[in-house]
Amino acid sequence: MPANLTEEEFSKHRGTKFHARLDAYETDLDLTEVKGYSAGSSEQGGMERFSVFFSGPRDPFLPQGIYQMSHERMGEFELFLVPVANDDQGFRYEAVFNYFKSEPPAVAGG
Repeated sequence: MPANLTEEEFSKHRGTKFHARLDAYETDLDLTEVKGYSAGSSEQGGMERFSVFFSGPRDPFLPQGIYQMSHERMGEFELFLVPVANDDQGFRYEAVFNYFKSEPPAVAGG
């Protein structure tokens, strides 16, 4: 069964670990924030719009790309991750969701 990639579902798992893998790149990431966006007055309604933010270690650095993600409760799915910040602790990654609520994306963030 495909993962339920909604703002509500991700919000239930804030503070938990997700495993990210792409070719030789592989590490655990912590889901640190789920941020919803309201539709603007000129935007079409019925959309799911939100971002999820993960924190990861300094090494390995994960370049922008589509990662195979796994989580003990959400299962396996793909996410397009973009590195958006870094500090002494590691890197921060974002996946952006923008789709019609009746049609979840085949590749999240894509």
